[in-house]
Amino acid sequence: MYGKCGLLDNAVQLFDEMPQRDLASWASIFTAHNEANQHQTTLSLFPNMLLDTLWPDHFVFASIVKACANLGALKVGKQVHSQFLKSVFSHDDVVKSSLVDMYAKCGVPDNAKSVFDEILVKNLICSSAMLLGYARCGRKHEAIELLRKLPEKNLQCWTALISGFVQNGNFIDAIDVFLEVRREGVDMRDPFILSSVIGACASLAALQLGKQIHRVVLGLGYESSLFVSNALVDMYAKCSDISEAKRIFDSMLMMDVVSWTSIIVGMAQHGQAIEALSLYDEMISAGIKPNEVTFVGLIYACSHVGLVNKGKSLFKSMIEDYKLSPSLQHYTCLLDLFSRSGHLKDAENLLNTMPFQPDEAVWAALLSACKKHGNTEMGVRVANCLLILGPKDPSACILLSNTYAGAAMWENVSKLRKLMENLEVRKEPGYSSIDSGKELTTFYAGEALYPMKDEIVELLKEFDCEMRKRGYIPDTTFVLHDMEQQEKERQLFWHSERLAVAYGLLRTVRGSVIRVVKNLRICGDCHTVIKFISSITGRKIVVRDANRFHHFDDGKCSCNDFW
Repeated sequence: MYGKCGLLDNAVQLFDEMPQRDLASWASIFTAHNEANQHQTTLSLFPNMLLDTLWPDHFVFASIVKACANLGALKVGKQVHSQFLKSVFSHDDVVKSSLVDMYAKCGVPDNAKSVFDEILVKNLICSSAMLLGYARCGRKHEAIELLRKLPEKNLQCWTALISGFVQNGNFIDAIDVFLEVRREGVDMRDPFILSSVIGACASLAALQLGKQIHRVVLGLGYESSLFVSNALVDMYAKCSDISEAKRIFDSMLMMDVVSWTSIIVGMAQHGQAIEALSLYDEMISAGIKPNEVTFVGLIYACSHVGLVNKGKSLFKSMIEDYKLSPSLQHYTCLLDLFSRSGHLKDAENLLNTMPFQPDEAVWAALLSACKKHGNTEMGVRVANCLLILGPKDPSACILLSNTYAGAAMWENVSKLRKLMENLEVRKEPGYSSIDSGKELTTFYAGEALYPMKDEIVELLKEFDCEMRKRGYIPDTTFVLHDMEQQEKERQLFWHSERLAVAYGLLRTVRGSVIRVVKNLRICGDCHTVIKFISSITGRKIVVRDANRFHHFDDGKCSCNDFW
């Protein structure tokens, strides 16, 4: 009773006071810990039951397998599976369904399928687990085929398929399945399916589609659902509409740590660091304990406005006040804070003393700072360390190449290009996408064919002429190739973010916000150009690049030229 009512402490106290415990009492205490999301405790208690000379029954097996599933404890799960096969309960379909779920969540769908095939009477629970297993491992065709073969489908099946696709990064497939759910007229009694598809919209930065899903949420009356509201806050923040994200957050009747963290991280990414820090103070006042992700967002906020002392204070508070152990990500954010603020010596000291082996992102953050602050000597040293690490991403070579290019050291740039070829890495081609409301259009840097080419070129030429009158001088240090000045300027002219912004100005309604998503960090010259364009046109332009959101308005950017 105590366990089912969420009173775990009372359940544990009563359990410990029992003079003699049977299988029913053990099964109850395992279930109580699972319901309280204390799955590790469930597993740690299991050997004690065996010491009581009790052999698990089907209820116990199901509870232990569930704990393994939620922990991703594949090795332990296989051991429990082996014990189950040797037991008199080896034909129990409920335990087999739990095993299917466990193997699916642990990323081994073939093992899940083997157990699934042994189940004589397959219900929708085990079928949903199998669908999730296939979808989250990227086995789209097998997932779809299984769904089509099911004699009956319920909302849980569709939700499992969509959730699996989202977890695997197949966002388009997730949205396609949701549209099929709508066409089929499936009764959405559980709003979890909506939070999953909203997450897909967030990852795609598909604002217009996200707004349509939001209308579905309102139509079904799920706007009060906590996890749906959390998903909407995250979606609007990632789709560059931080005002709507804040509006939804403010309208929520109940908030948890995910709610607060989502809006704090969103504000930080949009350059509203002071607002993010203020929200944190409100969160603490509301009695909500921050988690590890909260502090990632807070230190990130400090990083992008150069609040070094505040960032150091938050890092210390995380450890001393909330007893949270900093992860490599926290150290990376702190190092990024030092690096961006020009505290290169502090950054290098942190890198050498932190309790983690520096990974690619850590070295890249310091290397980027070396380039920004003109410390070529340290930049070479850092890049060499990163190359020894064996980078999978070419960012180290690209950053170092930029440093040499800025100093006109073309021989060194050439050497780096050859080194990149030997490493078999290539710089990811730059592209920018814009959602004009009716369609998503993508532009690649330097491409010759794209919609409305003549109109875009003519508009950019007009801007170029006006910008030069206002004092614009192209910053050709962002062009890596050894070529004439005029050719370097032409290279900058064809950068994808400029093409996307021009297309947005031509296609969108006057006065509306232009929203562009770029896969790489926006180059410094394009950043300057878009500031000029926002001033010339009087339009608000939002660019989401690989690092943050840039809100351009009246010739200024929310990042204050610090990114």
